Amino acid sequence: MIYLGKRILISLPTLLAISIIVFIILALAPGDPLSEFASNPNITAEVRENIRKSFGLDQPIYIRYIKWLTAFLQGNLGYSFTSRSPVSDLIWQRLPNTLSIVGLAYLLSVVIAIPLGIFSALKRHSLFDKFSNAIALFGYSIPPFFTGLLLIIIFSVKLQWLPFIYDSNLVVNSWASFIAQIKQSIMPIIVLTLYQTAVLMRFMRSSVREELNHDYVRTAYSKGLNPYQVVINHVLRNALIPVITLIALDIPSIFTGALVTEQIFRIPGIGALLIESIYRSDTPVIMAITMIYGILIVIFNLIADLTYSWLDPRVRFD
Repeated sequence: MIYLGKRILISLPTLLAISIIVFIILALAPGDPLSEFASNPNITAEVRENIRKSFGLDQPIYIRYIKWLTAFLQGNLGYSFTSRSPVSDLIWQRLPNTLSIVGLAYLLSVVIAIPLGIFSALKRHSLFDKFSNAIALFGYSIPPFFTGLLLIIIFSVKLQWLPFIYDSNLVVNSWASFIAQIKQSIMPIIVLTLYQTAVLMRFMRSSVREELNHDYVRTAYSKGLNPYQVVINHVLRNALIPVITLIALDIPSIFTGALVTEQIFRIPGIGALLIESIYRSDTPVIMAITMIYGILIVIFNLIADLTYSWLDPRVRFD
């Protein structure tokens, strides 16, 4: 509990500093969230000024920040400058799309990458190791936007098997609609799974290879232990420690979306919402998503640290 309290006390100033820096950058950045009114002849300058005052944009930066921070600490994320809707409602509307695509893709990546990385390390320099490394290098080297465009050209344009625009209005209430949902989710899931699997697999393979060279592994083999027991009971527990850190840092991205992939396939997720908000200088939405991401990073880092003591009993926190 003492360690938990210390980590929370350290995290609070960090989150506060992040919020201050991001808020100042957004306030000083070029762009006007009310610029769309400037081209509307039906809205007079007086009305635009009243709208600006209603959003508090006429006040100094430090006052706007204090008001935002006070509301955020009370659980109020504010209202969007452009849609006039509560930011919390906008996030809750987009979150299911993000979780269904990004979340499933990351789950598949973990399930595929960890066993592949272990087997590749155990079968070093084998045909399987070379093939899996080649696939991982391919997935890691090619950016997701290129992979997404390539899949669209092949499966949507040429073969016309899969839709390339995600239909967020699709309601799954029959077998046909369920198949349609699967078909429109295949390509974005493949893009994200390929990249994340490549990263995790190479990391897992490297971690297992490093553990296999330690003396305790040779001692376990010399005692006549089954290779399966050595890998599962000894090597895997130690090899997972750095991998757990990588996974803990990646999990928050499941909730904040995949920026590039959501843009390519027109998925109305959190990542697409963030991009749209940046274009429109919608400070409340940007601040909410940024702070949620920062809080999730802190939480999952703490979970990763606590997991270390379970994987390795020698790890103790004072």
